[in-house]
Formats: sequence, structure tokens, C-alpha cells
Amino acid sequence: MPSAPHEVVIDLFQQQPALVAPLLTELGCRLPEYESITTVPGDATVLAPTEYHADAVVAFHRGGERVLAVVVEVQLRPDPDKRWSWPVYVTSLRARLRCPTLLMVVCPDAKTARWAAKPIDLGYGNPPVGLSPLVLDPAGVPVVTDIDVAVDLPELAVLSALAHPSHPEHRQVWKALLAALGALGGDRAALYYDFILSTLPAAARSEWEALMAAGLQGYEYRSEFARKYFAEGEARGEAKSVLTVLDARGITVPADIRDHILNCDDLDQLQKWLRKALEVNRAADLLG
Repeated sequence: MPSAPHEVVIDLFQQQPALVAPLLTELGCRLPEYESITTVPGDATVLAPTEYHADAVVAFHRGGERVLAVVVEVQLRPDPDKRWSWPVYVTSLRARLRCPTLLMVVCPDAKTARWAAKPIDLGYGNPPVGLSPLVLDPAGVPVVTDIDVAVDLPELAVLSALAHPSHPEHRQVWKALLAALGALGGDRAALYYDFILSTLPAAARSEWEALMAAGLQGYEYRSEFARKYFAEGEARGEAKSVLTVLDARGITVPADIRDHILNCDDLDQLQKWLRKALEVNRAADLLG
């Protein structure tokens, strides 16, 4: 059963096939001249009962002709079965689209990347035939700090933020990402924001939330998404402050009251509770 992170990363490529180009360039792959990049169906039709489905497939076009096809596989951990199915994806797609075809495997860590990068021996031949996957691990993802680049390709900014939470310029990476999400707006921006929040390490997650709550200096939030999450970040901070004051005064907060405070998004109300938290003797009196 594919995990949620697996599905979201696949979605990045399916929603934005142009994401493949800068990643292949970063891997040292020399791309042909092309005019557009599109997704294509990833099913591999073979004369066997087994069904094969690639995570994502994109094709590069020039002058109405396909000049390159790329099978994109998101691999969160080693899986010996993939060394048998990956060649099927590549050879079936090559036969169907009749153009050069390569395999790019996206891995979340160096250990999985080393496993995925091992050449796959396809059997005897003269010379021997094999498949060498192009493997992208976090170190290979471009560090995106340019806001214009992030806004133009939000999915690349998402991968950059996930890949480089400890990079010396990680705050600039996050600034670029927030600008991209603000320009993107809607459900997709919310999906990417929540995905990053759930995937970042704990320490980086706290800093990400703090940056979101504090806002970006000199950046004007224009989208409904950005305004919504900025306000929610402020509300979460105020709610936590209310609970911190009560805890410091030794006042027990029942679970239902705690949930009520944390779920409140009214900043004026939260600020009133914060002032009142300095005076009440029972948590129940805070809401009275």
C-alpha cells in the first residue's frame, strides 16, 4: 500500500511534468532540444497477467515529435521487486512512444539512493545489456532560494524545502516556497503546505511554523491561502500562549477546554483569554 508521502511526491510530477527537466539537468543528464513537456499514461502493457504501473511518465516534445520519455519512480525504501519491474517500464514505454527513454528514481535518503543506483543486469548479451537508473536523492535536489523560480515552479520549491531543512540558506528556501504557495493558492497550496508540515523533522517543523506565523518581512500576502495560513499560525501561537500561562500558574486544563482553546481561530477572543489566564483560578472560569 503506497504511503501518503509517496502519493504526494508522485502528484508533484503528475501535476507539473516540467519539474523533471531541472532535476535531470542537476543529475548531469544532457537533455535534447525541446519545446514542451507533458504527462503520458504510465501503464506498461505486456503479454503477461501481471499489471505494471509506473508512478509517473513524462515526454519531451519538439516540433510535434517526442524526443525523450522519462519514467519517474518514487522509492521510499529498497524493494527487490522493482529491479525486475523497472526494465519493463522503460522497454515498454520505449516501444510505445518510439523515442529514447530513461528511468529517474526519486529517493528520500542516501541509503535508498545507493540501492536504486545499482545497474540492473538484463541477462547475457554481446556486449552485456543493462539498465542504469538516474537516481535523485536530497543532495541532488536544487536549492531554490529565488522567489521567481519558486513561483514559476512551486513543485520544485516543495522538493527543495523537503530536501534541505538544514541547509545554511534554508530560511531563504522557505521564503521562496511561501511566496510560491501564496501565488499558487487554493487546495493545491494547502496540500503542499500540510505535506511539508507532516514531513519535516521536528526541529525544522517548529521553525517552519514559526516562520509561517511570523510572516515574511517585505512580502505581501495576496492569496486567500496565504492569508488563511498566516492567520491560523497567529491563532495557534496565541492559543499555546494561553495554555502556557495556565500551566505556569499550576492550573489544570481538562482535555475538552484545551481542545476548545486550540481550535479557536478568533484572535481577539484568544487575546482576551490570554489576559484572563493571569487572573482565573480554574480553567473553566476562563471560558465563562
